[in-house]
Amino acid sequence: MARTTQHSGKVQRRTVIGFIALVGLLVPVLPASAAPPSDPVIVLEGATSAEGIAAGKGRTFYAGDLALGDIYRGDIRDGTARLFIDVSEFDTQPRAAVGMKADTRHDLLFVAGGGTGKAFVYNTESGEPVDDFTLAPGFINDVALTQDGAWFTNSAAGELYFLPVGRHGELGDVETLPLSGPAAGLTGQFNLNGIAAAKGDRVLIVAHSNNGALYTVDPGTGVSALIEGVDVPNVDGILVRGHTVWAVQNFLNQIVRIDLCNDLSSGEIEDTITSPAFDVPATVARFGSTLAAVNAQFNRPASPYEVVLVPARD
Repeated sequence: MARTTQHSGKVQRRTVIGFIALVGLLVPVLPASAAPPSDPVIVLEGATSAEGIAAGKGRTFYAGDLALGDIYRGDIRDGTARLFIDVSEFDTQPRAAVGMKADTRHDLLFVAGGGTGKAFVYNTESGEPVDDFTLAPGFINDVALTQDGAWFTNSAAGELYFLPVGRHGELGDVETLPLSGPAAGLTGQFNLNGIAAAKGDRVLIVAHSNNGALYTVDPGTGVSALIEGVDVPNVDGILVRGHTVWAVQNFLNQIVRIDLCNDLSSGEIEDTITSPAFDVPATVARFGSTLAAVNAQFNRPASPYEVVLVPARD
């Protein structure tokens, strides 16, 4: 891997950034006593946009304001969410919040910074910013966690970025992994999108929005291969558990559940999950038998923005 070290760690300020117009195109088990609310919709009150969601400890989730970079914290059982991190309190430059994942071991939230080209890291206990890292120009779209750190995708480049995380939560230097094979293709405006780790972190799975495909990636070499038999137009965020993949198809307003073969080289769509409350869902997190998906509303940008709860069906 070619190593790049770019961490500013400096305070900046919030402004709505222009990339939102371009966007048109891990998880703890929920305790048995914490059943989801009867209302399948949780409103992100005050959000001006939305896309990312991450599962935290127990029934806690985090969701982001895409254009502003603010972070909301909510409760799946109570069906509530409130503004948790207002980046205008410490940021004087544009921020964004696209895909995100919560590291519950170290109380860290990793957020893909979209058109800022950055990754942002926050403390999930205090809400304070921990650090930010310049990854590359383009659109930093999503993030996956492994035991050793966080992987980020760039929708405008055929490469991944790895941010090491030490045993005590210390953050290392960003490493850039150039990809080879089909996942590296820049065939449209939005290419690499969702990402997840599989097979004990020995394999990464990435979603390619323009190709409507899923690929495996060797995290050591960057070699990629198509997952045969899986056609996923408008694929956005993905979630992987064992040999099961949940792939969000944003403009199709659905999530497909895919069963992969043992070596992850092929798969088959086993179920299609829909909801009348879906309004261009973008990313998904899991809480036991429940999935929580964020409505990005790319075709109808208007408040309120919402998290929608649906069954995982596995």
